Amino acid sequence: MNVAILSPLDLSIAAALILILAGLSFNLKLGLESQILIASIRMTIQLLLIGLVLHYLFSSGSVWLIILVSQVMLLAAGREVRARLKRKLRGFFGYHVGVSAMFVSSFSVALLALLVILRQDPWYEPRYAIPFLGMLLGNTMTGVALAADRLTSLFYEQREVIEQRLMLGETRSEAVSDIRRDCMRTGMIPLINSMAATGLVSLPGMMTGQILGGTPPIEAVKYQILIMFLIGAGSGFGVICAIYMIEKHLFDDRHRLVLDKLLPAG
Repeated sequence: MNVAILSPLDLSIAAALILILAGLSFNLKLGLESQILIASIRMTIQLLLIGLVLHYLFSSGSVWLIILVSQVMLLAAGREVRARLKRKLRGFFGYHVGVSAMFVSSFSVALLALLVILRQDPWYEPRYAIPFLGMLLGNTMTGVALAADRLTSLFYEQREVIEQRLMLGETRSEAVSDIRRDCMRTGMIPLINSMAATGLVSLPGMMTGQILGGTPPIEAVKYQILIMFLIGAGSGFGVICAIYMIEKHLFDDRHRLVLDKLLPAG
C-alpha cells in the first residue's frame, strides 16, 4: 500500500480552514481569533521541530538522548498544567505538582508497557518509547489540569464551608471529601467519555494512522485498545496523585486551611 505524500499545497488548503475559523470568530466577536492563530502557528512549529528531533533520535537510538527528550516533555507538560489553573499555586509547588503527578503516572505506565507488554529490545526503542510517552503525558496533562483547576477554585469558593466543618471537629480529609471526589470525577470523566465513544463515534488518530500506513485493521485495533487502557490508567493515577498533593499542600499540620498559598484568579 502506498502512503499519500502531502505537499505544501495540501497543508495550505487545510490551514485555510483555520483562517476561515479565525475570521468567523472575529465577525461573531468571540475574541478567539488571536488564540486560534497563535495556537495553530505554535502547533505547526512544534510538530516540525519534533519531527526533526525524532528523525535524529530514530537514527541514533541513544538512550541518553531519549531520556533527555522525555524529561523535556515532562517539564513542558508540568508548565502547561500550572498555566491552565485559574488560581495558581504560589512558588515552585505549582510547577512541582504537575511534574510529579505525571512522572508517577505516565512514566511508570509507559515503562510497564515497554518492559512487560511490548517487551522491546532494547526497551528504549525510540519508535515506541517517545510516542507512547507523548500520548500518556498529553492525556494525563489534560486530566490533571482539569482536576487541579477545579480543586483550587472550589477550595477558595467554599472556604467558609470547609472551615465550618473543621470547627465542628472534622479532619482535613473529612472536610473536603465531597470536593475531592468532585474534582477527581472532573479530571477522569473526559477520558471515560472518550473511551466510551472510541470505535463507535470516533476513530483515534493512532489507529487511523496505522491503517493509512498499511497495518491490518485488526492489528491497529489491538494497539489502540492497549493505548486506551494505558491512557485511562495513567490519567486516573495522575489525577488522584495531583489532588492529594494539592489538598495536603493547602492545609497546615494542624488541619487549618491555608489559602494564601494560592495566587489571585487570573
